Formats: sequence, C-alpha cells, structure tokens
Amino acid sequence: MNEPSAGAFVGPEHQLPVRVYYEDTDFTGIVYHANYLRFFERGRSDSFRMIGVSHSELAADDTAFAITRMEIDFKQAARIDDVLVVHTAWTQIKGVRLLARQAIRRGQAILCQARVEAVCIGLDGRPRRPAAGLVATLTPWLCPDHA
Repeated sequence: MNEPSAGAFVGPEHQLPVRVYYEDTDFTGIVYHANYLRFFERGRSDSFRMIGVSHSELAADDTAFAITRMEIDFKQAARIDDVLVVHTAWTQIKGVRLLARQAIRRGQAILCQARVEAVCIGLDGRPRRPAAGLVATLTPWLCPDHA
C-alpha cells in the first residue's frame, strides 16, 4: 500500500502534498473555501489507504464512514500554484465515532485547521460499531489529541 501519490506517514501523522490548481481557486486566484474540505477528504482517504483500509473493501463489508461534525478554522489563504501539505492524525475511536484532527500547511504556516468526527455506518445509513479487525488496524495509528 505504499503509493507515492498517497503521501507518507511521519510517525502516526499522515502528510499528503497537494498543489493548488486554477480549478481550486476563485477569480482572484485564492483557494475557494469549500475546496479545503476536498483537500481534507483526500488526506483522510489517503491516510486510510496507506494504513491498509480501502473504501471499496469497507463497502464490500457493508461499512462506510459519514462525516457528522467538522469544525474548521481558516487562518490564511492558499493561492494558485501553492504546494500545500494536508496533515491528518486520527485521535480516537469511541463507539461508532472516529475522531481526527487535520491541518493544511504551506511550509510552516498553518492555513486551515479542522477537527473531524466520522461515524461508522452500514450501507443502510445506520450507525454501527466498526468491525474488530478495522479497529485493530486503526488503533496503532491513533495519535493523542494535544491540540
């Protein structure tokens, strides 16, 4: 599962480089606010992929995750051609919930931060506890939430 395009782990934190393209910006060349959610989604998905959890395998096991809460703090704007890094740290598995913190950085500058709550659901949309195997796969990658 070591795909260069899927980023890399630095300790338990996943880091995904993302370049800002014209399509990500508004007419001023600044990243449109909703696109930060897309960058965060890519970070979460690729961190799962690199841990060994694929969305297609989850679906085959009648499992998915739905985002139920997201707190976002926008600090600075990203611009066309910027190279950003999406940082993703899974912090806790609690019942049906999976918690994460994320940040988008340009160099050392934090542009955007988020706290994310995802709920494990069956494909019928109802909450369910994640399978023991999934919890066992994710647990070594949990990172205490200090932020």
